[in-house]
Amino acid sequence: MGRTRVIVAVVVAALVCAGAASAVDAATRSTGPTTQELTIQVSDGTKLACSIVLPGGSPPSGGWPGLLLFHGLGQTHDFMGNIATLAFAPAGFASLACDARGTGGSGGKFGLDGPKEVQDARDLFAWLTARNDVSDTHIAAFGLSLGGAAVWNAAVAGVPFKAIVPAITWTSLGSALNPNGVPKAGEVAQLAHEAPASSWDPSLAAARDDLLAGRVTAAVKSAEAARTSRSKLRSLSVPTLLLQGRHDFLFDLDQAIAAYKLLAGPKRLYLGDLGHAPAKNPQAEQLAFIAEVVGWFEHYLAGGPNLVGGGVELAHDPWNGRTSSYKSVPRTQHKSVNLPGAKGIAATGSVKRSVRLTGGPLETFGDGSVSIRYSGNSGAVKEIRAMVVVKGSSTPVTFGAARVTKRAGVLRIPLSDQAVLLPRGKRLVVTVGATTAGGVYSLVAGGSGSTSAIKIGRITLNLSLLKRAVSK
Repeated sequence: MGRTRVIVAVVVAALVCAGAASAVDAATRSTGPTTQELTIQVSDGTKLACSIVLPGGSPPSGGWPGLLLFHGLGQTHDFMGNIATLAFAPAGFASLACDARGTGGSGGKFGLDGPKEVQDARDLFAWLTARNDVSDTHIAAFGLSLGGAAVWNAAVAGVPFKAIVPAITWTSLGSALNPNGVPKAGEVAQLAHEAPASSWDPSLAAARDDLLAGRVTAAVKSAEAARTSRSKLRSLSVPTLLLQGRHDFLFDLDQAIAAYKLLAGPKRLYLGDLGHAPAKNPQAEQLAFIAEVVGWFEHYLAGGPNLVGGGVELAHDPWNGRTSSYKSVPRTQHKSVNLPGAKGIAATGSVKRSVRLTGGPLETFGDGSVSIRYSGNSGAVKEIRAMVVVKGSSTPVTFGAARVTKRAGVLRIPLSDQAVLLPRGKRLVVTVGATTAGGVYSLVAGGSGSTSAIKIGRITLNLSLLKRAVSK
């Protein structure tokens, strides 16, 4: 969830691209931005380490339009302050960024964007609007990963932002961390590593430990529900620009697409090669989407022209400076192939089948699945996991898992929504692995083993694909 590789140095040039409208006249910004480090005490007495970045020169009548910036896990307010200095202050925005409670230099306990963090957002909004040099009515929010969820949760809780930009984040924490009821324990372990156990809110620690052990308990479900915004998005009318990664194993496309479909107000969805692993986060593309963020805020906070607009924008992969635009979520087609065979495997074994798809080029997009006919489950196998890889590549196209509760049957495994080009003529390899439950959300390297715990029969790969591939 941390290590969001947004390289802020390149955003200076974003203002060249977004130079049409500015929040204030250039004459009032004759000097460079200024940064002040400060400590803000929120309503429960917790002290947050913060910084405010102000544009150069004198504020306009009514004050600078303001931004609340929320960092990703593993980052600090300095990271967001750099973006503010390089991109937002030159465009005329005052930006406040703070270390999330329990991280960096802030006090309190880490709550993974829970109710206390929502109250922190309310308090920071009130603090910023109380300044004489900042507008008390034109405030927006921008957040990355953990910070993106902070933006969503604050907005649905009623913090009166004029515009928001949640980026590379979740709207349903349960479907992100334990899709189909199977924890992505490896990703949860990374999250736990970024925030040491001693810094976690005790009320959340039990849920963390359960997920690490591969259990989806009542404590997990309660914690996830309290940090999920999706069910409340139908009533959200604030102008929203969503940024999401097309190949992100932590927060897949569905996290943003589901939100986009629900939102009632002005909205735009940008999908690109950004976010968590295995996203490449090319610097040139960061320039493009930061320019869109600046343009979004200029229009909805400062009355500038609508240079960004609505709809869905899908960046090509690899980044070539081009994107494809759609009025709504791109249309898809489905392709289904059967992979016959029958093989007994051990309780931690796996089996591989491959196929060369005809036609093309093909590009995955949307919700696919793998269906597996199995029999002879000894009871030792508790989960079956599936991974789809282009032959010769070490990076999965997509993956999924499901619990096994019967001795025999057909198990359907939903696949993570990833947008990946399938090179023409290359074989796809589907690996199906059994596990005794828990462990990292990946396949155990193993063969049939000496003792068969389950027999894997026909495998059916169901792919969701763009009607027309855009990448090359």
